[in-house]
This record gives sequence, structure tokens and C-alpha cells, in this order.
Amino acid sequence: MNRTNSFDVVFGIDMETDIGSFTPFYTGVKYGTPRILSVFKKHDVRSTFYWTGHAAAENPAMVKKAAAAGHETGCHGLVHETLGDAIFPLPNNWPVCKWEVEGRINEATKIVAKTAGTRPKSFRCPRLWGSSSVIKALVSLGYTSDASLPLYFYKKPFVPYRPAASDWTKPGKLPIIEIPNFCDLAMKSSDPYGRDRDQWPLFRTKSADALIKKVDSFTGYVRARGERPVVCFYFHPWEFHEMPRGALDFGEASVTPRSFITQNCGTYAVTQLDRLCGLLKERGASFCTAGDIAKGKLQVKREL
Repeated sequence: MNRTNSFDVVFGIDMETDIGSFTPFYTGVKYGTPRILSVFKKHDVRSTFYWTGHAAAENPAMVKKAAAAGHETGCHGLVHETLGDAIFPLPNNWPVCKWEVEGRINEATKIVAKTAGTRPKSFRCPRLWGSSSVIKALVSLGYTSDASLPLYFYKKPFVPYRPAASDWTKPGKLPIIEIPNFCDLAMKSSDPYGRDRDQWPLFRTKSADALIKKVDSFTGYVRARGERPVVCFYFHPWEFHEMPRGALDFGEASVTPRSFITQNCGTYAVTQLDRLCGLLKERGASFCTAGDIAKGKLQVKREL
């Protein structure tokens, strides 16, 4: 393998309720997670599973199953609430107050730790909506990595960095590593928030081949600037189990997610994840956890 072209890959799996938390159900966690684990075992992938406190408490056997398979147990908030700065509007979804942030993350951390038997050190905000308040809370609670930054919106930094206390989107000296979620930085966006640059959910709505083109663009962009790429993904267990289409009825109201949210969930998604892993391996990818990035283990490996 040509080490000069190798790169690091972090598969982050956000463990939450079905259909982007538009439902209270965990069919994805129950039936989609084993399918993810099977693909990862086939390709010798180590990843980070980010559990909400509620998801962990409701699915303790699955928390232990993922950990027993060699994957890192991380935290994803308490109940998929908006902890940080909202990037785009969602109805009835106001961010929690800043003075609530640390308490809610602390409660989620305790639940995940009790369920998993080990305290999580890696975090990701629901919807990738982070903030300086979140980062400072994570430092206070002993977290060593955060993978919340959406590059499609902020555009930089494009490699892992230590954030500044005054602005989490800028390099500084805090004792935590921020791992940006990759996107196609070379393309011109036609979306006001840059979402068409993003990685998700291209592997389902199109294919792994379409997604790998964004990976190639990103790694080329980073290498051209003299850095080693770290490709951080975000997926969800409900994407790997067939989801209901159309309106979701909750008595007082119904919710109709956009068609792309549930498009090709289930078998097609599993097939494309399998292919994506193979394509990444062909390109020299080194699979790791968010914790590995924080501990500097990858740098040690590169120097051997």
C-alpha cells in the first residue's frame, strides 16, 4: 500500500430513535445495528457508536454487543436534543439553554457509562449542531474528542484540531480534539447552508460510488494543502432497516419526512455500506475510532 496516499477513516454511528428522531421508536437500533456490525466485521472496521442516554438505557444489550465487537462507545446527548447552535430552522426544536448544556450532557454520560460499564470519552452533538458552550462542557466532563463540526457549513478547519475556548470552530488550546465531518469542499454549493456539499445520505439516495467521489475530492483537497486526511462519516442504525414511508401519525399531529430521509433504507443501504468499506480499503484507508484520534495512536502508527 502506498502510505503517502493513505488516510484515516472514522465511522461514527449515531444511535438514536428512528427516522432522524422524528419517531420514538428503536427498530433501527434493534435490527439495523446487527447489520452494521456484520459489515464492519467483514472489513475489519473499528468505529465509534455515539449513544443518546435514552437509546442506551432502552437498548442495553445492543450497547454491550457493539462494545464486545471492538467498537468505541461514545455519547450523543440525552434524547437527541439540540445542544448547540442551530444551523437551519426546524419546527418546535429550540436549542436547550446554555446553562442546561453541561447538566444534560453529564446526565447522558452517566447513563451511557452505567449501561456500557465504561465512561464515554468521545461525543457528537445531535444533527452536528455544536457550540462553544458544548465544547467547554465536554472539557469539564473529561471528554477527549468531539465529532460535531459539519464542514459543509463551516468549511474549515478540515483536519482534527484543538478548539479555542472563545470559538469552537477555530483552532486553540483546549484539551479536546475536534474531528470535522467531511464534505466536498471543492464543489460550489447552491444551498444557503451548503448542505449539497455534505456526505449524507448520498450512499443511500445514490450509491457508495457517488459517495466515494466526495471522499476522493475531500482527500485530494486536504493533501493539496499539505495535510493528512481524516474522513469522518456519520450514519444511523435506522438507515439499515426498512423504514415506513409517508406520514407518521402521532394523534395530535402527523409528520411527513422528505422522501430522501427514508429512501433506500434497509437492504440497499447495507449493500452500499459494504461496497463503501471495500472502496475505502482499495484507497488505503486506515479505520479507527474517534478515541484513537484523540490519543494520537494514529500518529504513532505512522511513525513506526
